[in-house]
Amino acid sequence: MRVTIGIAAALAAAILLPAPGGAEVPTKSGLPSLQRSFSDLTPSAVVKLGQTADWVEIAGSTVWVGSTGANAVHALDAGSRREMAAVALPGAPCAGLASGFGALWVPLCGAGDARGLGQIDLTNHSLIRVLPFGPDAEGGIAVGGDSVWVVLGSQGRLVRIDPKSGRIRQHIALPKNTFNPIFAAGRLWVTVNGDNRVAAINIRTGRLEILATAGPAPRFLTSGAGSIWVLNQGDGSVSRLDQQSGRLVATIALRLPGHGGDIAFGDGKVWITVAGVPLTAIDPSTNRPLRQWVGPGGDSLRVADGLVWLTDYDGGTVAAIPDPFD
Repeated sequence: MRVTIGIAAALAAAILLPAPGGAEVPTKSGLPSLQRSFSDLTPSAVVKLGQTADWVEIAGSTVWVGSTGANAVHALDAGSRREMAAVALPGAPCAGLASGFGALWVPLCGAGDARGLGQIDLTNHSLIRVLPFGPDAEGGIAVGGDSVWVVLGSQGRLVRIDPKSGRIRQHIALPKNTFNPIFAAGRLWVTVNGDNRVAAINIRTGRLEILATAGPAPRFLTSGAGSIWVLNQGDGSVSRLDQQSGRLVATIALRLPGHGGDIAFGDGKVWITVAGVPLTAIDPSTNRPLRQWVGPGGDSLRVADGLVWLTDYDGGTVAAIPDPFD
C-alpha cells in the first residue's frame, strides 16, 4: 500500500543512505539469514490489472483489487484465479478496501467529484453510488458493528457512516496522524502514526477505550490469534498487542522500515509485504519470523484458503501464491 508519511529512526543494524535534502532514510536490510529469492515462489496465477495495483480485500469467493490507469476495482474468482469484472471508478482507490452489508467500500482520492466513497454491489459487480466525502491520500476504512468507518485525513477525523442511508452518523475526534482502522474483538482499532500508539474505539459510544503502545510510526494492522498485529514503518518491526487489554505482548524485529507495505493474518501465520521484500512470514506461536523472500514486487496482500494474494504495485499485477509452508 503506497502512502506518504515521515519515517522515524531506523534500527541500528539498518544501513543509512543519503536522501534528497540531506536527510537519511533506512534501507530495507531485512533478515539475511532467513532470506530467499522471491523467484523461488511459483504463483498459480498472475493477473495484470492496470498501471498500478494496490489494496486487496477478500469477500467470500471473490478477491477484489484496486488499480490506477484506469481507476477501477477488479473482481477475481478465487477458485479459477480469473478476473470476472472491472468496475470503473471516478477517482483513484487510495485508502483501503472493506466489505460488508452486501457491498465493497472504496475510498477515492482526487479533486472535486473524484473524491468520495464508492459503494459497489458484491453480487452484480456494479457501482451503486459514490458518497460525497472521502479521504485525502492518508486515511483508511473498516467495516464493523452496524457501520462503515472512514478516517478522512491526517487531522484525526473519523466518521461513522450508516451503510443504508450513506449518511454520516457520528464524527469522532482522534489524535492527529491517525490513519488505518480495523474492526476486531468488538472494537475499532486505529493506528496513531504520529504518537507510536494504537487507539481502540468503543463502537457503541464512539469513545476512546484504549491507547496502546506500539513501535515507531505504526501504520497497517491486522488481527488474529487473539492479537492485534501492527506494522511499524519507523523501524520495520511488528508489534503484537493483546486484543482485549491492548497490552504490548511482543515486538518482532523484521528490519523493513519505510513507506507503504501491508500486513495480514491468514492460514495461521502473519504475513508482511513491502516493496523489495515482497513477503515475510511470522509464526504467532513463537513470535518469530519464519522466512523472508526478497526481490521485485510487493505492496499489499490478503491471505485465505491456502493462497497469498499479493500485489506488485509498480507492475500493476496481483499474484495468487500457494502457501509455501503447506
